[in-house]
Amino acid sequence: MKKYKYQVAGSRYQVALLLTCYLLLATCFTQAQSTDANDAKLKALSDKAAEYHRKTNGESDGYRIKIHFGMDKTAANEVKQKFSSKYNSISTYLDYQQPNWVVVVGDFSTRMDAYEVFKKIQPDFPNAFIVKSKIRPTR
Repeated sequence: MKKYKYQVAGSRYQVALLLTCYLLLATCFTQAQSTDANDAKLKALSDKAAEYHRKTNGESDGYRIKIHFGMDKTAANEVKQKFSSKYNSISTYLDYQQPNWVVVVGDFSTRMDAYEVFKKIQPDFPNAFIVKSKIRPTR
């Protein structure tokens, strides 16, 4: 009778051990599959981001400060030079928006960043104001 009890207890132990091994292997297999799926999703997302940057030339929505607009290109260039000489760390852009020449400065991702620079340059350029624009990433 004792021999039979040990065989039953032993077989329960073997079944529990086999069940544990099966669950462990199933978990590892499922994680491997989900890792492969995540890798595929990350690659697709990376490809989408690369395509977006190719289409937009790396530009994104942001803010700039408009310091001049007028019909005279020479005056716009003078304003651009004046700004560049005083604030050489801030990028300047001269653009033609029919019928005006426009000088905008900076590449700010938030309006608050633009406002900080706006307050610094306002004494020199009292007619300046913040505008939404496509900006180039800062490097």
